[in-house]
Amino acid sequence: MMEVSGIVAKGYEGVREAFAAAQAADPGGAQLCIYRHGTRVVDLWTGRDIVNDRPYTEDTLTVLMSCTKGATAVMASLLAERGLLDVEAPVAKYWPEFAANGKEDLTVAHCLSHTAGLPALPSAARLTTNDLADWDKCVTALAQASPLWQPGAYGSYHAVTYGFLVGEVIRRITAKTPGAFFADEIARPLALDFWIGLPDAQEHRVAPHIPQKPVDFRGLMIRAGVNPDDPVMAEIFAGFDAIAGVIDFINTRNGHACELPAANGIATARALAKIYAACIGEVDGVRLLNSETVNRARKSRTKHLSQLPALAALPKAPGEGFGLGFGLTNPITKMLGPGSFGHDGAGGRLGFAHPEFGIAAGFVCNSMLWDNLSPDPRWSWIVPLREVVT
Repeated sequence: MMEVSGIVAKGYEGVREAFAAAQAADPGGAQLCIYRHGTRVVDLWTGRDIVNDRPYTEDTLTVLMSCTKGATAVMASLLAERGLLDVEAPVAKYWPEFAANGKEDLTVAHCLSHTAGLPALPSAARLTTNDLADWDKCVTALAQASPLWQPGAYGSYHAVTYGFLVGEVIRRITAKTPGAFFADEIARPLALDFWIGLPDAQEHRVAPHIPQKPVDFRGLMIRAGVNPDDPVMAEIFAGFDAIAGVIDFINTRNGHACELPAANGIATARALAKIYAACIGEVDGVRLLNSETVNRARKSRTKHLSQLPALAALPKAPGEGFGLGFGLTNPITKMLGPGSFGHDGAGGRLGFAHPEFGIAAGFVCNSMLWDNLSPDPRWSWIVPLREVVT
């Protein structure tokens, strides 16, 4: 058992025990925060920031990786609820240059649900990892790109492009960068320690993530039966190869400071949990989204889609797949079962909510232990949580 600091409300002791037991095998640190009906019932932290040789405390900040996509989805839903964004409208309604090369009918919903056919930055643009910090260069490349498949089909997770696609729509509507809009409309009202584009004054709080052996994406796809010479797969591989250093880049000051609304949100578990709590109810006098908006956002957009021929050897979007920017229940990220919505992040980060149970949770860590191919064993706290609320 690890020594764990923090508090748990009566009845949630099993969550603390499971968290402590799981973290005993983690060389880094972690935080876990859970709200129920707008009240914080679990707030725990443990371990070390081994890069800086210091404790991993309640105030430590962590890069959220793809949990950032959930925060970006909240921004899109907030704009939709205010009547400023029609997710079923073409992206070109808000971003006219995007209509080039067959994308005139590609919708915002396609971008949110990973069905836009733009899973990687186009190889023709010759972008590199360092170019991820150049917003204009990346969105211009996507505006000029041709979809790899007919928009509306599920072909491949939009790991990095999701943030530029949805983020540029947010920027065109609000005249603010996604990070600035997030700060003004979400982080500030909720008093969150959460940034997309970290100020230099907060850099000292970050626990750099501890790299693990990288996943061989190309090898996995080939072993699964994908033809690497298929034009779709070849372009996907080329796009990912060009930014192969993205996880290391996000671990740098420049990677913290730029805005990558798909991956470089930096926060505490408290902040991650509080966003989801404010999506399903009022927290400290603030509610972000109404029930109708939440229900629309967590309705699956990919569950019944057929797979592309180029990816026929792979399973289609697993389980419920994706809603409007949120990940839904699947065999790996089960959360609290059907009705849950949220997003996981590379290395084991996880944020989600379940409206019917009144639960919102945030788990962050700085060790990249999770391989994304099976449930992270550090998520074992979900089992006793489920027993408490069901």
